[in-house]
Amino acid sequence: MRKRILIVSLLVTIAAILVYSLVSTQVYYNLSVNDARHALEVYLNVFDTDEYTFDDGGAEKLSRDLSGVRVTIMDGQGFVLGESDAEEIEEDHSGREEVVEAMQSGTGYAVRSSDTLSENMIYVCKKIVSDGGTYLVRVAEPLESSWALYASLLPSLAAYFIIDILGCLVFTFIATYFMLRPVEDLTREAAGGGMVSTRYPELSSLAAILNERNRNIEWRMHEVEEEKQLVERAQNSKNEFIANITHEMNTPLTSIKGYAELLSSGMLDAEQQKLAYKTIVSQSERLTNLIACIINYNEIDSDDLPSYDVDLSKLAREMIAVVKPEAAKRNITIIDKIEDNVIVQSRHERVTQLLGNLIRNAVRYNKDGGTVTVELNYKNLVVSDTGIGIAPENMDKVFSRFFTVDKSHGGKNGGFGLGLAVCRKICRRSGWRISVQSELGKGSAFTVDFGLR
Repeated sequence: MRKRILIVSLLVTIAAILVYSLVSTQVYYNLSVNDARHALEVYLNVFDTDEYTFDDGGAEKLSRDLSGVRVTIMDGQGFVLGESDAEEIEEDHSGREEVVEAMQSGTGYAVRSSDTLSENMIYVCKKIVSDGGTYLVRVAEPLESSWALYASLLPSLAAYFIIDILGCLVFTFIATYFMLRPVEDLTREAAGGGMVSTRYPELSSLAAILNERNRNIEWRMHEVEEEKQLVERAQNSKNEFIANITHEMNTPLTSIKGYAELLSSGMLDAEQQKLAYKTIVSQSERLTNLIACIINYNEIDSDDLPSYDVDLSKLAREMIAVVKPEAAKRNITIIDKIEDNVIVQSRHERVTQLLGNLIRNAVRYNKDGGTVTVELNYKNLVVSDTGIGIAPENMDKVFSRFFTVDKSHGGKNGGFGLGLAVCRKICRRSGWRISVQSELGKGSAFTVDFGLR
């Protein structure tokens, strides 16, 4: 930046000096011409016909009296009669500019190069009438041309250029210091983070750009941090998922292995063998069901099949009919508060899973002789029970994978803890919201909000 300012300032100042010198030289030259013209006109007023003759002698005498100016005396037609400076001159001057003007108006003036003396001259010619005859008296003196005058100024211009260069160097240093210092302070402040401000209006746009950049960086860092946390959570979730699967599978596998070893040892009697075979079959079924649940849970995320209108009222009543025999074994009453023709956008199998998990859980974790209420309208679905409820410290874990109120992992209720996690996934995929309200020992109520108002 300093280099640019130095170059620009040098170009501008040098151009200004050149223009100023040219203009000044021309003005000075014009003034010199005018002064010389007036001086020569005054010299001509000295000419007296009684004192000076119209020949070489008169021309030389007048030249001496006028401090050596060139004097030319001509007749009225412009032919030379006398000359003070040149021995061989052109006799006919009738075509010279100043002579023509003098013959026409009495006085003539011209500035040109002398063909006789080969130098730039200023001429003033005057018509004089004497003894009935007409004569022309011309006086002239050397005059520097404008370019010669300008050339004489070159040493001075060189000195000015040197001074200009030094001045521009000092100016550039001072200007860039005061110009760049606020910018450097601003960028240094911006590099520290946070919003910046300036008291210079010229830098307000730069401050706005730096503030916008800091906001973008902060936003990006926040995104990176969120992504990092998501990756960490995903890794933790993956590890937890693997640990839970391992634990869930370990129980039936241990039972199957233990009874298989007992059967192979031949130490069991017929009744014990029958019990062992039955246990192996039941644990194998449990292991198969666990694998099916895990596959179904993972398939929900990769399910890209389109949704369609599903009659939720019809499916809810069908699910109640399926679960009623199981509820009747424990004298649990299922209350139907379902409005007709509640239609939602989803798929038949996903809605069946949702209803099955919620209603079966309400029966499974209920008390003998309790009640399950299924309420459905176009706004939401509510499945409530009078069962064991959920402890406050477990409320935020209800929809987590492999979480069960029964900590025995396959205890008396026989669940894997994936049902409510599946419900949450189905609701998210459909754009619904699922929530729970519960009181330990009094029951729970699960609500699916369809997002319609």
